Order: sequence, then C-alpha cells, then structure tokens
Amino acid sequence: MTDWQIFTGKSDPHDDWELPESPKWRPFGKEIDPNQSRSQIRGETFQPREEEIKMVNAALYLRRPLLITGKPGTGKSSLAYAVARELMLGEVLYWPITSRTILKDGLYNYDAIARLQEVKQQQKSSELSREEEKEQQASSIENYITLAPLGTALLPSTKPRILLIDEIDKSDIDLPNDLLNIFEEGRFEIEELVRLKKEIPSVNVRTAYTADISHEIIEGKVICTTFPLVILTSNGERDFPPPFLRRCLRLTMKEPEKEHLVKIIAAHLGQEIADPNNSKKLNDEALNDLVDNFITQRDTKTLANDQLLNALFMVIKGRISTKDELIKQLLQDLGQVEEDE
Repeated sequence: MTDWQIFTGKSDPHDDWELPESPKWRPFGKEIDPNQSRSQIRGETFQPREEEIKMVNAALYLRRPLLITGKPGTGKSSLAYAVARELMLGEVLYWPITSRTILKDGLYNYDAIARLQEVKQQQKSSELSREEEKEQQASSIENYITLAPLGTALLPSTKPRILLIDEIDKSDIDLPNDLLNIFEEGRFEIEELVRLKKEIPSVNVRTAYTADISHEIIEGKVICTTFPLVILTSNGERDFPPPFLRRCLRLTMKEPEKEHLVKIIAAHLGQEIADPNNSKKLNDEALNDLVDNFITQRDTKTLANDQLLNALFMVIKGRISTKDELIKQLLQDLGQVEEDE
C-alpha cells in the first residue's frame, strides 16, 4: 500500500494533502493548557503498577528521594508527571543531568557579567553619593539571580514540590555525594545574597517555574518546610556510592508484561483497539501479533515502549501492514544503534 504516503518522492509539487490527527503523545498546538509540556501530557496516560504506587507513597511518607532505575522508554520520567497530575502538585521541576553538571547548577544561577555591566553603566551615568550608589547596586542584584530546579524545589511550601532529576547516572562522579547534604538538611545559601544581607535583608528572585514566579529570599537562605518529592532516574549505566543509596528509596521499573502493555496502548491509542473481554489482547489479530513480536524481541534487543506505540500508530492511522518494512525500521534495536554510532 502506498496511498498513505504524503511525500511520494516525485518531482510534481502538490498541496492537496493533509495530515491525520497527531499521536496523543505529540499534540503540538492542541494542548488544553498552552503552558503544559509534552512530558506533563505523558502523565495523563501513564499506567503505574502496584509496586510503583507503593514506592511513591513511601517516598512521600518518609521524605526520601526515589531513585528509579530502568531501561529507556519504561516510563521512569512519566511517573513523576503522573504523580504531579493526580496530587495537583503543580509543575514538575525538571533538572536534566550531564557529565558536566555540578550541584550549583541545580541550586541557582547568578549572571555576574550582566550585573557588572549594569553597575559600570550606573557609575557612568549616576551622580549618587557613595552610600546611595552602594544601596542601588545591592537592590539590583535580584534581577540577576534565578533559582534552578533543585533550589526552587526547596522553597517553603505547604505541600511537597515535585522535582525530576533525569539521568543521574550520567553525572560526574562527585554529584551524587554533593547531593547528600542537601537531601539531609533541606537548605542552602545563596552566597551573593548572604554577603549583602545587612544592606538588603530580603529580595525577590525568579524561580525555575515556566510561569516566572518570584519568591522572597531572606538573608540569602533557602530553607524548605516540606521536603520535595524528588524522583531521580537512572538507566543503570553506573553504580552509586552506598551513602547516596542509603538516603534514597530504590525502585526498578520493569518492562511491562502483555496485560500491562495493552493498558498502555489503550491509554495512548484509544480503548477501541483493546478487546473489552480480554485485557491481555488487542481486538485486531495483526496488532496483537505485532505486540507479541515486540515482547519476544525485547529478550535480545533494547526496545522502548514508545517505539511500539509509533509502529501501532502507523498501522492504525497510516493503514500500513504490520509486516511492512517500515515497522522493522521503527522497532530497531536501540542498543545496536548506540554501538554503531
């Protein structure tokens, strides 16, 4: 079948085409809330298991970070958004980790260069006294400090803020240990404000929320009143030091079995493709075989759930055969791709 193809590879330009409805997990321009991220929408369709539900509740009760380990695409990040949605905890604070990430990156950012430029400009154009000039410089510092995700999560609140620290296993070897004191104390200082606490005891600084919310900081100290729900994700690429593990609750997110996978598919692609009389089976035999084949391939390949969703969407909306060569391309081994690169 070729009638599903919008791009034909022929030289004749044409505009008599339109796209089908987008996948539920890629709804660009169709969000109910324009400020809602793609990841937040994933929280609506996430299907948690019983052990995952229990560990989230344990983390809430014990005020402990939850370290989730699992293969790519198993829903580690989506769990954070599902919790935030159900408990109405607001925006998930997202902190992606790389090998260059340090603790301060998660706490706050201070644009020293921009502030220095402003101070020099003020000195050139102002005729204020030395004391007035010093006071003006101190009061302007709040414009150059922004709390980062971890710093924002530690702000005082009546309910826990929710923080997703993504791919902690990619971090520098020192970062997990650097987080220990923060997790234990639930507080930190903004050095630039501590130095000026006599001249300016309180300032309002921007937070990491996308709505650009500001918050008052007194004497440069941030002290949490309710420990945030911290979810750290790991692909299992490294081991962590025992002191770090001791301060975390640990959850291994397994690949879904057939019954759970069908629930995930139904949540994303609609209940109509699932058999209402059999929660372990889709109502189309070809689709059901595709899912079975996906589960079998997972034994020897690294495959993510969203790869299967992409393939199913093309079968349903593109109306291509489950045996089409495109399906094989969509279900390529992620581990093999990494090796080839």
